[in-house]
Amino acid sequence: MESSETTKWKDGAMDEEGPVCEHFQRAAELMGKRWNPQIVLALLSGAARFTDLRTAVPGLSDHLLSERLKELEAAGIVTRTVTPTMPVKIAYGLTERGQDLDGVMGALAAWAERWATETTAHAGPGRTAQVPSGDAMAVVEP
Repeated sequence: MESSETTKWKDGAMDEEGPVCEHFQRAAELMGKRWNPQIVLALLSGAARFTDLRTAVPGLSDHLLSERLKELEAAGIVTRTVTPTMPVKIAYGLTERGQDLDGVMGALAAWAERWATETTAHAGPGRTAQVPSGDAMAVVEP
């Protein structure tokens, strides 16, 4: 018999008897926000300054990078270190909690390499899907 600590899955869907764990839901919302996984992935290689992160995550605006860093800092994932020099140097790094995401990010990267690089996808009836196609996104019509 399964313990109440384990998730019950039937036919690929969660059993209605067990609601999604509140902690899992918060983690999924935090790491599911656009750009957060890319920021964490960039910081897994070591502390970085704002401009380094902006370069490491192309397409991310300064405003949104600043907002996401504040959110990740508030969640205890990112640490902000200020060095009082002229000019002031600010570096961002991962806390122990953030470094614990290494395995998760590695698993997600491996999954993406295996599955998300396919040039076709099943979007379902009447839907379109955007899937990676080389360096661009292709739209797959039903």
